[in-house]
Amino acid sequence: MTATLHPVSSSQAVRMIAGREITTRIRSKAFIWTTIALVAGVVLGGVVLHLATANGDEGKTVGLTSAAADVSDILVGTAKVTGVTVTTQEVPDRAAGEKLLRDGTIDALITSVDPFTVVVKETEPESLTPVLDSVAQQAALSSAITDLGGNPATVSEKIAAAAPTVTALEPPPERDSGQIVAGFIAGILLFVTLISAGQLVAQGVVEEKSSRVVELLLATVRPWQLMAGKVLGIGFIGLTQIVLVVGAGAGTAAALGLVDASKLDVGTAALWVVIWFVIGFTTYALALGALAALVSRQEDVGSVTAPVITVMMIPYIIGVSIAPWDPTNPLVVALSFIPFCAPLIMPIRIAMGEVAPWEVALSLGLSLAVIPVLIWLAGRIYSNAVLRSGGRIRLRDALSAG
Repeated sequence: MTATLHPVSSSQAVRMIAGREITTRIRSKAFIWTTIALVAGVVLGGVVLHLATANGDEGKTVGLTSAAADVSDILVGTAKVTGVTVTTQEVPDRAAGEKLLRDGTIDALITSVDPFTVVVKETEPESLTPVLDSVAQQAALSSAITDLGGNPATVSEKIAAAAPTVTALEPPPERDSGQIVAGFIAGILLFVTLISAGQLVAQGVVEEKSSRVVELLLATVRPWQLMAGKVLGIGFIGLTQIVLVVGAGAGTAAALGLVDASKLDVGTAALWVVIWFVIGFTTYALALGALAALVSRQEDVGSVTAPVITVMMIPYIIGVSIAPWDPTNPLVVALSFIPFCAPLIMPIRIAMGEVAPWEVALSLGLSLAVIPVLIWLAGRIYSNAVLRSGGRIRLRDALSAG
């Protein structure tokens, strides 16, 4: 008696292959321990960042011009009450004080008392803010008593409105350390998960080809169905992993208050990381899977996938070394629109809050537009090469074979 092979629909075939990949991969020790390590890493990193930013500031030095010399004792006394150590240093004039600010010799410079004016290099030190506010109010009180004859209502009104006028010589962009860390981690996490999942696809293709399993599978499914199922299944594994890791990181950031909610919506940033992972994985997995079909041994996988890995490394290095600190850099902006590069750059720009909605839409559109082309190319290469054993097949031959 001979067995009859019943044909299956395309969707059934793809689901069957995807289910096989999911069942096999999700139980592997490599996946389990890698996921645990990544989750533990982002949680531990968040705790370390929280502890580091929770440390109190060291003593501060405040420069005083001759016009502000009278508030020296009040400044030191007020700082002591608030638990901050402040020393004062008289400077000849504002220009000399600004030079000391730029050198880092002093942390703030008071140039006048009425109005109470403070000059800083970048931002006012957080530990000095309540001290300077209090001294400004006391200076306003003294001025009111002198100028207005001590009228209580007028004095109270002037005190309530009193606040130092802070002038920053070199104001930094409006972002906090939590934003920078979020962008940095997003870049690293995307690279690690994309390269891991992409290489799983490449290794799986060669594994089936070298063991002749692919010949049995292709007796019931078409080549494109086999590849689509493999990409879908491993993509689900990678998506599960990144959702767990991103969720752990976002939860840690929210619980410890690591990010200023007014500058970064952690939930939205995390969602964009997941979206760009899906796009990036689809792009790289198709390219890596197709190229892997050109060889028949695991030792040769690196030689055919090296160009794609190199392409992946370029935006990754630029992303984690430049983008978190300078998201408007022309090179960073340009790469964030280029398919293959966008999945590793645009999520960082989004986390830094330095991207307009139309830029995100354009970048998404360009990356999605490339995927149908990749599907066609990958399907052609895979179909023409996966059943050919022996030495390495030339890409030109795989593309031109009928």
